Amino acid sequence: MSKKKERDLSAAQGEISSFPPAPGKDDPALDPFEINFLPEFQSGRGPHAPFVNDSGVVIGDHQYESPESPLSQWTEDTDPAVMAGSQWVHPYKDVGFLTSENRDYFEQGVPPQGGTFMHPDKNAASGIEENPEAAERSKEK
Repeated sequence: MSKKKERDLSAAQGEISSFPPAPGKDDPALDPFEINFLPEFQSGRGPHAPFVNDSGVVIGDHQYESPESPLSQWTEDTDPAVMAGSQWVHPYKDVGFLTSENRDYFEQGVPPQGGTFMHPDKNAASGIEENPEAAERSKEK
């Protein structure tokens, strides 16, 4: 198994510490799960500091279990939709930013390539707007 697949598998299993530091870690202001976003991806992202979401859970402090989390109170009657939406993802400090595809996109402007689960001629990314600056840079490469 390749190192990339091992890292992705480890992350999926909750072993977040197996990820290597993101590139650009010479900036001491960056959080361990934060990357060097290009300027066009920084505008309007949201807070850098941890915040409390509508469910009373602190997002961005890397304490993934809290008594207020629906995951800690899950039953057969819990609607999974309570854990959906951007209120559950920190705009700067999310382990998902450390994947190679997200680092390429947000740090270098290289859009993700089509793959097994992507539609060949439809944008299935619900609510995600295209970034014209990043698209233009990828054409130049």
